[in-house]
Amino acid sequence: MGETSVHAYLVHYLVEVLRWHFRGQMCAVYENLNFYQTSDAKEYPLAPDIAVIKGVEFKHLRSWKVGKSGPAPQVVFEIASEETWKKDLDEKPMKYALMGVKEYFAYDPNEPPLRRGASRRLFGWQIDKERREMREMPPGTDGRLWSPSLESFLIPDMEYLRLTEQNGQPRPTEAEAEAAARKAEAEARRVEVRRAEAEAKRAEVLAEKLRSLGIDPDNI
Repeated sequence: MGETSVHAYLVHYLVEVLRWHFRGQMCAVYENLNFYQTSDAKEYPLAPDIAVIKGVEFKHLRSWKVGKSGPAPQVVFEIASEETWKKDLDEKPMKYALMGVKEYFAYDPNEPPLRRGASRRLFGWQIDKERREMREMPPGTDGRLWSPSLESFLIPDMEYLRLTEQNGQPRPTEAEAEAAARKAEAEARRVEVRRAEAEAKRAEVLAEKLRSLGIDPDNI
């Protein structure tokens, strides 16, 4: 089934944000990878739009066998489409709970929302280990949810889903972080140039004052 441009762009954006967020750490972020839980050759896999598996290195794989390739993902994302949104909300929380996923987030970036008249775009669940089922997470006033595994707030923003630190600082992609660094460096250079110009001007004013008193500033 083909993806809409909104769906594909958001998945790509979130993967970039997550990979930059976990840079330098043992963490694999996969997009649309098949996950298997049994040795049954006829098992139908789960293929979340995004899976975050902490504690393992990223490797190029055809599929992931939970318990053999490594642990279950700590976090998975599903981006809603016309064909999948009902299953994303009604069926997949339990399926991901049985797999051992700790947090599951479903987001609808479509305009208008696929659930006609819906007031929410972002839904999240956390595993109840004792019952081995997912408990839905209550959203904040602006629809945000906190992810302990990602150490981030997830904030709905129309066709985007933003990740921020606790203080509200956005979590950027690598390109955004590098652009911000270049901007900061350019501003620092401008500040230094302005400081040097101000010092040169003060020095010239002082020199003129000394000359008016009959003192050669070059011989001081």
